[in-house]
Amino acid sequence: MKNSHNKKRNVGIVYELLLRYVSDRLVESKSEEAQVALNIIEKYFNESTELYKEFRLFNALAKSTVSSSSVAAAILTEAKNAARRCDVNMLNSEKSKLIKEINYTINDSKFYYRRVPDYTMYANIQTLLNEWRKGDLSNLTNVAIHESRIVECLLSEKECDTIEENVDHDVDRLVVKILTEKFNKKYHNRLNDEQKDIIRTYVFSMTKDNGSSIKSKLNSIKEETVREIDSLSSTTDSDIILEKIKDVKRNIQETNSTEINDTTISKFLLISKLKNELTE
Repeated sequence: MKNSHNKKRNVGIVYELLLRYVSDRLVESKSEEAQVALNIIEKYFNESTELYKEFRLFNALAKSTVSSSSVAAAILTEAKNAARRCDVNMLNSEKSKLIKEINYTINDSKFYYRRVPDYTMYANIQTLLNEWRKGDLSNLTNVAIHESRIVECLLSEKECDTIEENVDHDVDRLVVKILTEKFNKKYHNRLNDEQKDIIRTYVFSMTKDNGSSIKSKLNSIKEETVREIDSLSSTTDSDIILEKIKDVKRNIQETNSTEINDTTISKFLLISKLKNELTE
């Protein structure tokens, strides 16, 4: 996409940036800073705003999956009509106020430089919405190009990560996704079900019960792993193996499960992997 695209006035991109800022602050336990961005989302992305109406168009065009070109074409027609019904003056005013509030209340020089995976598609959508609203003055070549790209998007299968199923809150879902991607990369895309559950509990526990759930889960995993190690110890007569098992057991027992952060979670992902191998 051309660098000239104004992402600050792209409601889909700004919304994603706000969510990613929230997720970063929640992971860093900076709940007050996260709340600032959540307040902005609540203020500008509610059903009474033109921003919300445009945001719904973004979701419909970027996240829907259809089975045929005719259905995709029908969606484009409805989206075009909805875009043209928008109060453009009000929409532009709300975007300007949103940008100003972000600049004045979010103290983060890197806010607009976060990576947005769907950036190109959001830029396509915003460009097409802008062209549609020009009516007879629109650039037909640009309209055709961007409509074609969005039809391709509508016809494509959207990826769905099972770790995020049955999660209602957008921020929680995003944090789970980011952390899963982060740890998957570190562990070469081999996270087992329990490891994924550790990440999910980590996210929800730190934002909802101040860490109680994740501490309980980690302690349980520690105890279960120690039991598996004891079971292995009882089945071998090798002094070398017994000595190594003793060291591993001591290290696991000494692993801190009260100070919850990414480093702690990384250690317990390894402990979970060991437990799984011992069980098998």
